[in-house]
Amino acid sequence: MPRRVAPDSYSAAGGDAERQDLHQLSSAICNGEDLGPFVRKAFASGRPESLLQSLRHYARSKESEIEEVCKAHYQDFIRAVDDLRSLLSDVDSLKSALSDSNTALQSAAGPLLSFLDAYLEARAVARNLSAALAAARLCVRVLELLARANDHLASDDLYLALRSVDAVERDFLDAAPHPTLRRMLLRLIPAVRSHAERKIAKEFSDWMVQIRVASRHLGQVAIGRASAARQREEELRIRQRQAEEQSRLSLRDANSSSIYSLEEDDDSDDLTAAIAAARGGGGSGAAVDAILGFDLTPLYRAYHIHQTLGLQDRFKQYYFENRKLQLTSDFQVSSMTPFLESHQTFFAQIAGFFIVEDRILRTGGGLISRSDVDALWETAIAKMVSVLEDQFSRMQTANHLLLIKDYVSLLGVTLRRYGYTVDPLLDVLAKHRDKYHDLLLSDCRRQVSEALAADKFEQMLMKKEYEYSMNVLSFQIQTSDITPAFPYVAPFSSTVPDLCRIVRSFIEDSVSFMSHGGQLDFYPIVKKYLDRLLGEVVDGAILRLVEAGGLGVSQAMQVAANMPVMERACDFFFRHAAQLSGIPLRIAERGRREFPLKKSRDAAEELLLRLLEAKLDDFMILTDTVSWMADDPPPNGNEYANEVIIYLETLVSTAQQILPIPVLRRVLCGVLAQVSEKIVGLFLSDSVKRFNANAVTGIDADLRLFESFADNQSHLFGDTEDLGANELKMPLLEARQLVNLLMSNHPENFLNPVIREKSYNKLDYKKVATISEKFRDSSDRLFSTFGTRGSKQNPKKKSLDALIKRLKDVS
Repeated sequence: MPRRVAPDSYSAAGGDAERQDLHQLSSAICNGEDLGPFVRKAFASGRPESLLQSLRHYARSKESEIEEVCKAHYQDFIRAVDDLRSLLSDVDSLKSALSDSNTALQSAAGPLLSFLDAYLEARAVARNLSAALAAARLCVRVLELLARANDHLASDDLYLALRSVDAVERDFLDAAPHPTLRRMLLRLIPAVRSHAERKIAKEFSDWMVQIRVASRHLGQVAIGRASAARQREEELRIRQRQAEEQSRLSLRDANSSSIYSLEEDDDSDDLTAAIAAARGGGGSGAAVDAILGFDLTPLYRAYHIHQTLGLQDRFKQYYFENRKLQLTSDFQVSSMTPFLESHQTFFAQIAGFFIVEDRILRTGGGLISRSDVDALWETAIAKMVSVLEDQFSRMQTANHLLLIKDYVSLLGVTLRRYGYTVDPLLDVLAKHRDKYHDLLLSDCRRQVSEALAADKFEQMLMKKEYEYSMNVLSFQIQTSDITPAFPYVAPFSSTVPDLCRIVRSFIEDSVSFMSHGGQLDFYPIVKKYLDRLLGEVVDGAILRLVEAGGLGVSQAMQVAANMPVMERACDFFFRHAAQLSGIPLRIAERGRREFPLKKSRDAAEELLLRLLEAKLDDFMILTDTVSWMADDPPPNGNEYANEVIIYLETLVSTAQQILPIPVLRRVLCGVLAQVSEKIVGLFLSDSVKRFNANAVTGIDADLRLFESFADNQSHLFGDTEDLGANELKMPLLEARQLVNLLMSNHPENFLNPVIREKSYNKLDYKKVATISEKFRDSSDRLFSTFGTRGSKQNPKKKSLDALIKRLKDVS
């Protein structure tokens, strides 16, 4: 077939653009590409005819190529057709053979196919049954876990219930065999957890209420144990001091064993002791129930449940906030109840709170941290300091302040054992030390005044031995270790044991306040306040009593007799303070001072002496009967001297039963000095214009009576009789030297310094000159009775004139 040639009109009408489109279309067809873009473009441009014309033109151009191919392969086509014809015959024969084989196979395989269908059906049933059994077993396990969870919930075992629910959620929720079961699990699992959370929250709330009551009683028990331990320590220190003073090895060994026993007792736990005491029936019903009900299991259970729920951090915060609120409520001090009545409950509640927190910190598994406990303690101690400052500032009774101080110090000892810092509390106690002692001194001042006002200042009568032990031995004011016979009349009045009891109570209260306050060596402080008590209060009260002027001779004598006893008592006071302060007696004795009641002692003796001098003045009125120009000397002395001697003997017989020997000695010396002064005063008196030798002889007789009295009293003193007599005669020395001078044959020797120092050292120049001027006879001449009336001058008169002249020159 001849190849067709495209008409010339196509190339002329298409132009370049059509040729380009035709080329692109040909390329797309040759490459087997999609012709959709060309079709859309043709219709979009509104020229689909051109596309069709291009396609036709392309088809015509390929027809010529086909013809050429056919011409080139014509023989091959003929052979292929022949092969196909021969193949068709073979296919027909094969088809008949296959048909026969199929018929034979169908006849043979029919029964087998029926068996195969039955097998497949049975296999499907078996598979379904296996799936059903697996689902049933899964449901059984789920139901078993759910039933177990119900049992745990019914028995209030929330942890195991939650574990069961967690197992269901972990192992069976995603593998639930049926959507209904899955929906049920999705609804029940949160419900169980919510129930457990509510249940444990209620238990925790109940525990918070119970632990508050239990904490108060636990704090009381812990502080009580601290008080008992303190008492044992004080007893131990007493035994140790006794052992130290006695230096006996056996006592030291006994004390050492006591130390070990105390340490063993102190190792026991406060909670254990509280429970033991409650079970032993040592407390009230409420206290026993509270202590026996003390159990941290509900708290730990709540914490464990919240850990299981994954809410442990939230529970920690919830616990801390609730305990903080509870502690804040414990800080409330009722204004309706005096703090003195409520302070033990207040501090015991706080002590129990922090004992519980310490236990939870050590055994709670991280429920509360050390920083949280420290924060609570800082809040608590700041509040306690504030409360103490406020309450101490209001108190005006020393005993109230001491009671609270003791309990606070026991609180400090108790909580220090658990590692809490209590220094701020001790600082508050130390800050109010001066106020306490001022109040204590004020109380003692009132008690001393009442004791002095109630005393009649008579010797104290003790009928029984226990009275002697209570009023004498307990203050170590006895003068002998021998127990006297009863009834016993003491040399002191009831004021002495009363004052001793007041001072001893002051010492014990002072030591009680100072001890257990963080300061070890507090004896100097106790001694300082004891000096103030004795020097300001006791000495001042006795001094005011003496200076008031309402005491008689017997009362003044009793006051003076009380002072030496008080001096012995003061030694006991300082020893007692040293012993209670825990220092050896030898150290305390090194710092001993003079008698603190020295002013009142001197004032009492001065008052007694003034009263006796006043009494002597009454007797000295009898000197008006003395004849200064008598013709003969009185045979037995003057009347006033006899009366004074009688009075002095009566005074001594009474005073020696009351006054100690040193005091009696000083009183007698004072009285005799007054007698000597009165005798010298008689010669100097303006009423005595002149006197003669007979009058001097009478005064000499009087002095001899007084000196004889002094000799008779020398046996009362512990020294030798000669020394005692000389001591009592010393107050009479001025009068004796004056009388000796007037009776001397050589009175001019007074001007000799050696003789004057030896024999007339007590005489005054002016007094001697004045008295010598009065020494005349009845004719107004000096020493007229010693000489004759002749012209020859008496040597004694001449010596006296020379003395008078020389004394005038000296004047």
